[in-house]
Amino acid sequence: MRERLDCAVLMVGDDAWTAPLLGYQASGRLVMHPLKVEPQHIVHVLFHQAVAMRRYDACLLRVGEDNLAAVRTVLSAASGRLETFLIAYADDLKAMAIQDLYALGISDFICPPFRAEALRARIERLLDMNGGRMGMLALAENVPDYDPEAGAMDEAALCSTILQRSGMELEAYAIASALHSATSRESFRVAKGRIVERFEKAYIRAALGRHGGNIAMAARSAQKHRRAFWELMRKHDIDPVTYRSQVPPNHPQDG
Repeated sequence: MRERLDCAVLMVGDDAWTAPLLGYQASGRLVMHPLKVEPQHIVHVLFHQAVAMRRYDACLLRVGEDNLAAVRTVLSAASGRLETFLIAYADDLKAMAIQDLYALGISDFICPPFRAEALRARIERLLDMNGGRMGMLALAENVPDYDPEAGAMDEAALCSTILQRSGMELEAYAIASALHSATSRESFRVAKGRIVERFEKAYIRAALGRHGGNIAMAARSAQKHRRAFWELMRKHDIDPVTYRSQVPPNHPQDG
């Protein structure tokens, strides 16, 4: 746990709500810095001055019904380029609005009344998570056959190597795909379904390829019941015959 955390309070226009938040909080372990921003310049401050913003561990921005549309516009313009944790001070927002803000790039949210210890705990959590997340993203960028711009994997290449991939590599693929989906405004349900479907197809094909189309052996190696494995094959229209021309030595055909 760090001795001191620094959080910028984005004061857009005349924000009287920030007065009791500023200064040293949480017994001096959280310092809230005022950052006056004109409404028309908020995009510039958050995204075009990203390096300068790194002096802060996080930024706090009030979001209410009165400025929700404007904040959505700002986050949409960012297109995933925000480098500093942005925490929404959610003033009487509905759950749907908060979910939308998450999809647009906020890192977390807190609700009034302001509690310094709660904010400090959330920033600490984001910093802890960020170390692992950055490692995953760096790994994803270096995994062969991944195209971050298209947000898609070379399925044939992945299928041939998925059983040799580490859990960390597969998680990196999932994170990178999910981040692309979020910034492209794809819904959570659609993005999750597409990523899960891609993984299932690649894994089933790889398992069948390894065992020469032998369904029983492929299911056993995947630690799935044969019927469940078969259902996945049917779901993705995968024909085991395709893999029986490549029977590995000493692997009997499935009867």
